[in-house]
Amino acid sequence: MKHALVTGGSGGIGAAICRRLAADGCHVIIHANRKLEHAATLAEEIRAAGGSAAALAFDVTDAAATTAALETLLADAPIQILVNNAGIHDDAVFPGMRPEQWQRVIDVSLNGFFNVTQPLTMPMMRTRWGRIITISSVAAITGNRGQANYAAAKGALHSASKSLSQELASRGITVNVVAPGIIDTTMSADVFDAAAVARIVPMKRAGRPEEVADLVGFLASEQAAYISGQVISINGGMI
Repeated sequence: MKHALVTGGSGGIGAAICRRLAADGCHVIIHANRKLEHAATLAEEIRAAGGSAAALAFDVTDAAATTAALETLLADAPIQILVNNAGIHDDAVFPGMRPEQWQRVIDVSLNGFFNVTQPLTMPMMRTRWGRIITISSVAAITGNRGQANYAAAKGALHSASKSLSQELASRGITVNVVAPGIIDTTMSADVFDAAAVARIVPMKRAGRPEEVADLVGFLASEQAAYISGQVISINGGMI
């Protein structure tokens, strides 16, 4: 049984990814930052449905705490599927953006990617099989007013993933990015009403978290062994 770690695993998209990977036969480790109870509830739900899951909490921006948590996981088994889903946004037009707004978004999405992925790379390489999948955003491709910090963080993940894919390709490890558009989650519901979605999205609807999870599940499978270094959009035809 392959072990999969999903950071930010208790949110809308993260939870759907955890359910999909568990349904595909993985032992899923559901990461949370402060809301461990949400991750624990999801793990219990997955186990009740016949899957295998556990929950844990750590702050991806704290390198020492992250390394300690990952060392505990690696004592049981290597992580062969990593989904970097943890991320935040703190929007403001750039002239009015506070330094802490810029830094916090960069810390969670970009530095968090390094803090989680780097310690897992060598153990994954030793197994000669792995999948590293990072969740980005359409904002990293097109830009978005008021989200210079978010777009910068997510765009940097595209470049980092492309570079990492070249380093790990010979070890049977693929590295890809999934870039969703407007997905029907609590976070997006506060920003986009039905009229806005119909205006922005050619398919006239928001995507479902399960649709993102299906793409992640495929990229984590054996069938996707020759797909690496790619940024794959899932946005209803927005771009």
